[in-house]
Amino acid sequence: MNSPDTLMMPAPLVAAAEREGRQGWLASLPATVRRLEAQWSFTAGEPFQPGGQTAWVGPARRGGEALVVKVLWRHPEAEHEADGLSAWDGKGTVRLHAACEVDAETMALLLERCRPGTDLGVLPEPEQDVVVAQLLRRMWIDPPAGHEFRPLASMCELWAQEFVHKTAKALPAGLDPGLAREGLALFRALPACGAREVLLCTDLHAGNVLAAEREPWLLIDPKPYVGDPTYDALQHMLNCDRRLYGDPLGLAHRMADLRPATQVEGRPGARPQQHRIGGPVAGGGGVPTQPAAHR
Repeated sequence: MNSPDTLMMPAPLVAAAEREGRQGWLASLPATVRRLEAQWSFTAGEPFQPGGQTAWVGPARRGGEALVVKVLWRHPEAEHEADGLSAWDGKGTVRLHAACEVDAETMALLLERCRPGTDLGVLPEPEQDVVVAQLLRRMWIDPPAGHEFRPLASMCELWAQEFVHKTAKALPAGLDPGLAREGLALFRALPACGAREVLLCTDLHAGNVLAAEREPWLLIDPKPYVGDPTYDALQHMLNCDRRLYGDPLGLAHRMADLRPATQVEGRPGARPQQHRIGGPVAGGGGVPTQPAAHR
């Protein structure tokens, strides 16, 4: 257990804080967690390991409730995590129990805990496809009226600018300059081409989908934006290295086929386009029985 004046710190968080000059923020964490324990009436345990690079995340007990407390330094991608979880209201995601702005640099969330907490990576990739499609089918909702979620195009533009900056002197070995230019152009243009705009999680990968009790699988750590739903499916595909390199078109068709063909642009019997995914999905993925990995 953590003592009142100390807090166990995951190594990746310590390393990231040192790289970014956030040692003061790290030093304030024990007091921040103790203040949150009093404010939200929970007792925190030792952090999950190995942990992330921008947040201290650990189990929390409040009466008979098994929860998770997350204290993170503010950064653009996670700016609207609490708002997104509130909008989804537990439909495909963990539930948000409380959230607050601790100070100008720090946000805190009290979340539903996933048990057993095994991540989706324990399943074969074809089974992961089905689980991901089922979750996204529920999570692709219209953003609430008056929302402050940013457009997907703004995130893509930021990443494109970062790539240009990092490769100003030289591209990575083996990357064709013409291919890089075309890729950047597409990355900037595609967010404006979607037929609909929905609330996106944007950080979808097997490590962020955990086995749970309330539902078989729940998403954690969303980075909400509003835009073309295809982006979320793409993020899963980019983490399927073997299939992506070996048969990219087959993988695209596989994900697109997880909805009835009759819902594609109103054309009965048409094959779904490989770059647009949506609608109901078929099948299901089982929940593994091994012990919890990190939740």
